[in-house]
Amino acid sequence: MKWPLSAFADEAGGQIDEQIKALHREGIDRIDLRGVNGHNITVLPLDLAEEIRAKLDAAGVTVQMYGSPIGKIDIADDVQSDLDRLTHLGKLKPILGCGAVRFFSYYNKTELPENQWRDKCLENMARLMEVAERYDLVLYHENERHIFGDLVRNVCVLRDECHAKNPGRFKMIFDFDNYNQSGEDVWAAWQELGPTTEAIHFKDSKRLADGSYQHVPAGTGDGHIPRILQTLADRGWNGPLTLEPHLTHSAMVLTTGSSGEGDKALKDLPPAETFHIAAEHALAILKDVGRWA
Repeated sequence: MKWPLSAFADEAGGQIDEQIKALHREGIDRIDLRGVNGHNITVLPLDLAEEIRAKLDAAGVTVQMYGSPIGKIDIADDVQSDLDRLTHLGKLKPILGCGAVRFFSYYNKTELPENQWRDKCLENMARLMEVAERYDLVLYHENERHIFGDLVRNVCVLRDECHAKNPGRFKMIFDFDNYNQSGEDVWAAWQELGPTTEAIHFKDSKRLADGSYQHVPAGTGDGHIPRILQTLADRGWNGPLTLEPHLTHSAMVLTTGSSGEGDKALKDLPPAETFHIAAEHALAILKDVGRWA
């Protein structure tokens, strides 16, 4: 069985033609749209979305998920901006044929007490789910550095208060690198969260001697990726997975507020080449666990 693998192909190039070319090179026929033709997906003009859909259709590529930045604002900020972004994705759904949305759970730069951060976060989650219900969208929460759903203990809050109560509308992404850079034991995090993980981000990192972190190709870092994917294969799990290289900090990666450094050994290579290296490593792991042709 071949797993449904997608990619943030904007890490290979900013234009849709560059992104399609990068996907074809790896034999990947899905894309997570995040940045394309100078626009973030949450503000992509509808007429341009029509043009992009035509190119994707001609290339045999489908949109697996929207890589939105929703939830990457401060918990004290007005959530209406995120509700508007999600509404726009709802309008894109009939054009791009995708209703899955990657999102986050809010920074706390104003340093509210954790219980207030938690309560406001859950309030925002409820409002986002109302919009998702209206447009028949499915929200996929990513464990990102410094947001509420960063450390395992708080991801468990979202699991128990949001996912468990509305599993069809609120799903969980497991990002190996982000747990590693948060100082979590990635394997222990997997033991806790694996049973409710419904999407995977292929991103790895390694802690250096000076305590900093460097992004590295999947399987060469501290993320236990081959071991974890083998457990998924053994239980018959079936994706989705998304390649998110971060091996070089291209203009697009910098807009994501990425933690850690790019792979120093690859710093002089163009984005299309580091994307290719990331894909080679990820596909090798999938072949090893019997989930890629």
